[in-house]
Amino acid sequence: MDKNRMIIVEGPQGTGKTTLTDYLRDNIPASNLYRLSGHKVKSAEGKEMSKIMYLDQLDYLEKLSKIPMDLIFDRTFFTEEVYARLGYKEYGFTDVFYELVNRLNSLNYEMYLIVLHLENTELFKQRLDRKSHHNYQSFSIQNSINQQNTYLQFVDELKNTNIHIIPLAMDDFDIAYKKVDDIFRINK
Repeated sequence: MDKNRMIIVEGPQGTGKTTLTDYLRDNIPASNLYRLSGHKVKSAEGKEMSKIMYLDQLDYLEKLSKIPMDLIFDRTFFTEEVYARLGYKEYGFTDVFYELVNRLNSLNYEMYLIVLHLENTELFKQRLDRKSHHNYQSFSIQNSINQQNTYLQFVDELKNTNIHIIPLAMDDFDIAYKKVDDIFRINK
């Protein structure tokens, strides 16, 4: 049996994570989509909560690896690391982040991390104006640009793992869909 695929889609607010993950779920047979947003605790106690939550999630994913299906994630612990690096949390997360990356890297999946970005950052304004806002993290063009720059750092930081890192511009959804169609052999 071929390995199941795990596709993690990460990126700042307004890049099109929901749009892309819905597209992948609708076009990859026998796939499950998970949307994660973390927990509410931004204080120092949140670090241990996040560690427990994500390690338990990775244990669950290890068990699922034996069931023939692909998994799609709209955010994972990469978001936690980005938010901590940008000071949205009262704690650093990098030590836990790399522990989680190593654990993720050891799972029996064909692993993909799609890092979304916008080449034309003016599109953030249009997209964020249309989004319904939730109270966890404020939406702003500058926040999204800062997040985008931090997410794109992962492209270099994770190049020595088993994770296929795919930077993907989401300025034009049709062009982005064509690229993921080619990568994941959708509609072929």
